[in-house]
Amino acid sequence: MEKRLHLNLLASRPPVAGSDQSGSKMRMGPGRKRDFSPLPWSHYFETMEDVEVESDNGKDIFRVYCSGSHGPVLLLLHGGGHSALSWAVFTAVIYSRINCRVVAMDLRAHGDTKVKNPEDLSADTMAKDIGKVVEALYGENPPPIMIIGHSMGGAIAVHTAVANHIPSLLGLCVIDVVEGTAMDALNSMQNFLRSRPKTFKSLENAIEWSVKSGQLRNLESARVSMRGQVKKCEEPTSSSGDCRSIGEGIIEEDEELEDESNKKKIKEDDQELKKETVFTWRVELSKTEKYWEGWFRGLSALFLTCPVPKLLLLAGVDRLDKDLTIGQMQGKFQMQVLSQCGHAVHEDAPEKVADAVAAFMVRHKFTEYKEGYF
Repeated sequence: MEKRLHLNLLASRPPVAGSDQSGSKMRMGPGRKRDFSPLPWSHYFETMEDVEVESDNGKDIFRVYCSGSHGPVLLLLHGGGHSALSWAVFTAVIYSRINCRVVAMDLRAHGDTKVKNPEDLSADTMAKDIGKVVEALYGENPPPIMIIGHSMGGAIAVHTAVANHIPSLLGLCVIDVVEGTAMDALNSMQNFLRSRPKTFKSLENAIEWSVKSGQLRNLESARVSMRGQVKKCEEPTSSSGDCRSIGEGIIEEDEELEDESNKKKIKEDDQELKKETVFTWRVELSKTEKYWEGWFRGLSALFLTCPVPKLLLLAGVDRLDKDLTIGQMQGKFQMQVLSQCGHAVHEDAPEKVADAVAAFMVRHKFTEYKEGYF
C-alpha cells in the first residue's frame, strides 16, 4: 500500500533529461521545463518476457523484467498498485554494483500480468504465484535467490519465504513495511485512495502529478514506473471521469424511445460523438480491502521466524513496532534507516537501497562486488 514516494538519481550513468545526478530536487533555470515524458523499460532491464504458469482455471501469465545471467538472483516484488517497473532505476544501480541477476515481476492483477482470477489477492495465492514463476523460470533446481519486497510486496515476500515456495532462498529484504504501522494505516487508506485523481489526460500528466503531489520524488523513476500504474481508456468528452463506453448510456435511452427514426438519429450521433483518450489506474486498490489484514496481520512474527539472513530497510525509525524492536536488539535481523525518503524508498533513493543491499549480500558472502566498482 503506497503513501509517499521518492528521489536520488543515478550518479553512475549519464543523467536523464530533466534530472540531475545528485538526486537532489531539481532547480530549473528561467524558461526551462521539467521533462515528464515516459522512459522505456529497456533503459534499465535487459529483457522482458511473459511467463506462463498453470492455475486452477487454466493458464496465468506473469510479466517479468530481467537483467544478468550469472550470480544469485534478486527477485523483486513491488508494492500495491505499482508494477515491476518501480524497480527499474534500482535495477540499473544494483547491477552496476555486484555480480547478480535481477528478476522483477508484475504481481497478480498488476502491471501487464494476466491471470484468470485477478480478484484473488490473498497472501497465500500471491505467495504461490511467486513459487510458480520461479519454477517456470528455473525448473526444479533454481539458483540461489534473495527476495526483496516493498510494502505489500514485502509482506508477500515474507509469506513466500515462510511457506518455503523458494527452496533455494538465500536471504530476505523487506522495504518499509512493518506490521504495526501497516495495520494502523489501514483505517485511513480508503481516504487516501479517494484523494487521488481518477483519470489523467495523458501519461505525461500522470507522471507530472506523481512528482508534484509528492507520491514520487524521483522524476527519473516516475518517468519509467508510472506506465505500470496507469492504463489507457476512452471516455466521452463530457464524462465526469468514468471510463465507461459511450454506448452504455445510449442503449438505455434507446429502450425508452418508441420512434424508430429517433433511435436511428441517436445511433448516428453516437458514432460521431468524440471520444477522449485518458489514463486511469490499472488496479482499483479500494476493492482489495478485504485482503489488507491478511497481508500484514502477524507479519513481524513471521519475518522473525524466517531462517535466512534478513534485512529491513525503513524510511523512518518510528515505523518499528514492538516485536521488531526486540528482534533487532537480539540481532535477529539487520536494520537500516534511510533518511530523507518517502514510503517508496527504492524509488526515492535507489542508490542508497542498492548500497545497503550490496553490502548485505557481500557481507554474507552471497556475491562479490564487480571488478572496478570501487
